[in-house]
Amino acid sequence: MILGKRWRPFTASGAPTGRHARHATTTSRCPRRLAVAVQASATGDRKQRVVFLGTPDVAAGVLQQLLTASQQPGARFEVSMVVSQPGKPRGRGNRAVAQPSPVEALARDSGLLAPGAILCPARAKEASFLAALAELQPDLAVTAAYGNMLPQAFLDSPRLGTLNVHPSLLPQYRGAAPVQRALEDGVKETGVSVAYTVLACDAGPVLAQQRVAVDPDIQAPELLTQLFGLGTQLLLDRLPDVWAGRGQQLAVPQDERQVLHAAKLGREESMLDFARDSAEVAHNRVRGFAGWPGTSARFEVTDEASGASEVIEVKILRTRLPSQPRGGGGGGGAVVFEGDAMLVPCAGGGVLEVLQVQPPTKKAMATKDWKNGLRGKRLALPAAQQQQQAVAAA
Repeated sequence: MILGKRWRPFTASGAPTGRHARHATTTSRCPRRLAVAVQASATGDRKQRVVFLGTPDVAAGVLQQLLTASQQPGARFEVSMVVSQPGKPRGRGNRAVAQPSPVEALARDSGLLAPGAILCPARAKEASFLAALAELQPDLAVTAAYGNMLPQAFLDSPRLGTLNVHPSLLPQYRGAAPVQRALEDGVKETGVSVAYTVLACDAGPVLAQQRVAVDPDIQAPELLTQLFGLGTQLLLDRLPDVWAGRGQQLAVPQDERQVLHAAKLGREESMLDFARDSAEVAHNRVRGFAGWPGTSARFEVTDEASGASEVIEVKILRTRLPSQPRGGGGGGGAVVFEGDAMLVPCAGGGVLEVLQVQPPTKKAMATKDWKNGLRGKRLALPAAQQQQQAVAAA
């Protein structure tokens, strides 16, 4: 179970105090804050116009929460425009057809937006897109896993700024893969931030944060869904401050000394090396890379009757660490099956328990089911990995 708790310095509401109070006294000297105050009086009783930008499944979850909240009695905002990356072609050859992103599909299926209010520019700097945004005169933009850089011309358009739901405790894990890299690093705690967007990647002031304890077996897709859900609720909780023009006064600048970047994942990172990686490192890579790019490993399969052997590549889908320290599997690089797990020897003498695999040309299956298909055959690490483990142990 994932447990969360509020981080008080970033979720305080009401009148600003301390250094925030000092910021509040300078509003008259800040043209943008003064403009916000003047424009706010012009909105009257109309609902605040929100532009949402996102692309994948987790972003569709954020959009759904916003649409639901906007339809509640007394809601002060409406989702007036939805922006997504263009759909990607699926199929082969001439039959390939562009499929809408999850966000675009949800926006169209919701029935709450006119077709012209759902935009999919290839780049956010396109003149026609920026013109449509300017014509709308949005009050606020909200982004979640959009995937395109936003130019200054975009950031200048919403009168109350642009808020991003980012699944990390900023300034830690700025960048394209915050949850994946955090799990790869084996963190025990992470969280989600709602931060203002500036030109520098994920570097804007933080309006709200929530800390989350990380379950040792949770995988990236599960944690992403959890954090974006929590982040959207954080955003909704702070919207009254945003509508009142207090959001940017209450937001806290990030400490640049604590910045940690989360680089984009690459397919070349997906291969596990049990001669190099400890069981804990391998387990964390499986968790972090679940979904995409995934993780794979090579094993040598030997027919016990003929002695013939071949090396196969198997996708490793789910793993766990032993509840009690245990060594070396079957010895000599042998891979053995015990209960519901396949025990793989790793660097440092530990063992990784593999629970789910996808063998070549097969569907995903529990390792105990794969064992049934390996009758009469032995499984071991490839000879090269065995030699590396022997050298390391010497």
